[in-house]
Amino acid sequence: METLSSLADGFAIALTWQNLLLALLGCFLGTMMGALPGLGPSNGVAILIPLAFTLGLGATPSLILLTSVYYGAMYGGRISSILLNIPGDEPAMMTCLDGYPMAKAGRAGEALALSGIASFVGAFIATWGLILLAPQLVKIALLFGPAEYFALFTLAFATLGGVASTNQAKTAFAAAIGIGLATVGVDTQTGVPRFTFGEVHLYDGIDFLVAIVGLFALSEVFLFLEHRHGNSDASGHKVSIGRLMPSFALLKYCTPTMLRTSLLGFVAGVLPGAGASLGSFISYTMEKRLVDKEGTFGTGDPRGVAAPEAGNNAAAGGALVPMLALGVPGSGTTAVLLAVLLALNITPGPLLFSQQPDVVWGLIAALFIANFMLLAMNIPMIGLFTRVLLIPPRILMPIVAMVSFVGIYGISGSSFDLQVMIAFGVLGWILRKLDVPLVPIILGTLLGNAMENNLRRAITIDNGNWWTLIDSPLAIGLWTLAFIGFVLPIVFGRILKARMHMKRDDESSTVD
Repeated sequence: METLSSLADGFAIALTWQNLLLALLGCFLGTMMGALPGLGPSNGVAILIPLAFTLGLGATPSLILLTSVYYGAMYGGRISSILLNIPGDEPAMMTCLDGYPMAKAGRAGEALALSGIASFVGAFIATWGLILLAPQLVKIALLFGPAEYFALFTLAFATLGGVASTNQAKTAFAAAIGIGLATVGVDTQTGVPRFTFGEVHLYDGIDFLVAIVGLFALSEVFLFLEHRHGNSDASGHKVSIGRLMPSFALLKYCTPTMLRTSLLGFVAGVLPGAGASLGSFISYTMEKRLVDKEGTFGTGDPRGVAAPEAGNNAAAGGALVPMLALGVPGSGTTAVLLAVLLALNITPGPLLFSQQPDVVWGLIAALFIANFMLLAMNIPMIGLFTRVLLIPPRILMPIVAMVSFVGIYGISGSSFDLQVMIAFGVLGWILRKLDVPLVPIILGTLLGNAMENNLRRAITIDNGNWWTLIDSPLAIGLWTLAFIGFVLPIVFGRILKARMHMKRDDESSTVD
């Protein structure tokens, strides 16, 4: 009852004209960004962070705008997957397998609408999971001391590999860069400047918002400039949309698939570092083994569209659970959202629910509102969103660059921060060319200081005894999970990654 009362208070906060308009704006912009191949939710949120701060929004309105962009981008990722066979981001890769064959058969409208409904079901179930699970996780988190928090942060880094990254070595390298960047600035315990090279602007450390916008948004601009040369993929207009609404019989046929994969995706999302890619892949693979008796998956089976869409949207909601309850992001996009919370002087973790309930419950209520908005918006506006695919990069990329520069300068008023942002943009561009993941860098920059402080505190409390890090059953459990999470992707990661690409390539070639 207490949870429902808190949720009702959240709706009272979210149901103001300002917050409703921000949710609508976020859903619209997020869907457009998700539809563009390569941008995805992490980049979409990173690009719009400066906008939220430039508008001078408070904590709750900023989070409502950016989480609406997050959910919108998860919805939008399916558009280019179904129409062009080009995933908007990695979680949308599995949607190509049956979505594109449906589009080639003249059922693009049905596939898009069905994927929108499956996304709604997945996100709706995940939001209820967030409501029920996060407060329980908070009770466990209150048992954490410095040693347990250090083990928890280690777990977050150890499980970052997942199935999404190229290999564990590159992930570890990226995490080391991030932790190294977190050490820049004045040491909080000794007051000694570290790695500032005499530059006064670096005494406060590197602003993680500057790092995020540079790594994600500007590096995307550089990649477009390098590869696209101003051309747009004009094949989007060749696909006929056809019927917009799937029949009631088809929805009934796909409902069990949506429910099963929503639960599976949510569990995958709650695991730190796994994210929507794992949710999408597991949902499609498990559903194929369970129901594909005739071998229709990969040839345009509607259940092959519903399964990964419900799974990746449920995983997106599940990733918010560890972020809000423990302060550890469950995915790349929640790492970006964590940076926004910290920039707003809000510390995610067990005390957030008791100290700032208006922020948490207002955000959760806004997730429900955004989800219904997206369902209402996506089906009638499918035609508009498909036209987004025809926007030439020579128009789109200068807009992204302008928003980044104006927004960051509006936040800090410092030209030095613009130079740092450009440096991070170049770094992000180089790392992406080398296939080094960017999320561990962001996670290292965000959690590095807290990790260092908890390590020092734990050792100081126990008079320099390092064994204090494995002195409690909870800490031992976390270290064990960290070890398993680091080793498993080394053993199985390449196999899963190869299967994801092989499955997509083989099945799309059989359709062609």
